[in-house]
Amino acid sequence: MEIKSYTSAVERTSVDEGLRAYMIKVYNFMAGGLCLTALVSFLILNTSLIGLFFNLNQAAGTISLSGLGWLMFIAPLIMVFAFNWVITRGSIAQVQGVFWAYAALMGASLTPILFMYTTTSMAKVFLITAGTFGAMSLYGYTTKRDLTGMGSFLIMGLWGVIIATIVNIFMRSAAMDYALSYITVAIFVGLTAYDTQAIRNMYMSADTDDTLTRKAVAGALSLYLDFINLFLNLLRIMGDRR
Repeated sequence: MEIKSYTSAVERTSVDEGLRAYMIKVYNFMAGGLCLTALVSFLILNTSLIGLFFNLNQAAGTISLSGLGWLMFIAPLIMVFAFNWVITRGSIAQVQGVFWAYAALMGASLTPILFMYTTTSMAKVFLITAGTFGAMSLYGYTTKRDLTGMGSFLIMGLWGVIIATIVNIFMRSAAMDYALSYITVAIFVGLTAYDTQAIRNMYMSADTDDTLTRKAVAGALSLYLDFINLFLNLLRIMGDRR
């Protein structure tokens, strides 16, 4: 009886250590992606690279996409589909390469949005986003409650927001745009917890290093998108425009 108890304790310890290492890998990939996104945005905004992608009018304080800018703007959408293919069929190097390429392209596509806000307000919103994300991700990792039902509801809500956003392109309602930002924040706060739990549940101690890395990169992309969307919508609500 004592031998069985000891063996069970050793197995739990092994799983805990493996899970901890796996989650650290997920967060490292996510943090690296966010850093790359921020670096690319900073370089484009503060160097001559901005002329390649955007038509900038400093006097009027406006920015618009050039032909190459439009290609760069839609590239992240294409990369998501490429990632879904590569994650199951590509090599580990290809999986990681697509992830880093996506993070870099996202940084370029976010440049016109970040151009509209002051550096101070972006830093403030980033800290608020990081705190909110950290708290919800910790909740998702530690809670014993099954968040599957909540996740399904939130994903349905996200599709509703996407449809409403498309409709509002034609309606051009500032009030609706503002309301959608609040709703989107609530959705991604919940999705952060849901995705963290789902990533945690994907871990299996019997997985090979190759499989664990694929899972870690896929999980990192999910959390990366949660963070980016949370940040952008909080920026719309709280950010100070130039």
